[in-house]
Amino acid sequence: QVELVESGGGVVEAGGSLRLSCTASLDSATLYAMGWFRQAPGKEREFVAGITWEARTYYADSLRGRFTVSRDNAARTVYLQMNSLEPEDTAVYYCETSFKSSSLREGAAEYWGRGTQVTVSS
Repeated sequence: QVELVESGGGVVEAGGSLRLSCTASLDSATLYAMGWFRQAPGKEREFVAGITWEARTYYADSLRGRFTVSRDNAARTVYLQMNSLEPEDTAVYYCETSFKSSSLREGAAEYWGRGTQVTVSS
């Protein structure tokens, strides 16, 4: 069983930056694809970004250019660098892992973290 722990959330002003981290408790085949979903109040979860073991990346079209996903395989860790943050980015950000990148993007990941809150003030 894989446990995912997110960190790095907080409160920032519009235009600021944050870097989220997510570390898996142990090695697993489900770590092939790691990424992030987010959920804002009153909205459904939406895919943010993902990355495979080989470092192929995927982004929501609206976020590409502002957000950057990366990973450290040895550390079993995935990162999300968020720049030029907007109030609309306020949400709980969830880490996820999956055997397949498609499952990651579809919200069908095998494991989910508990989430970390990101709040962007005006």
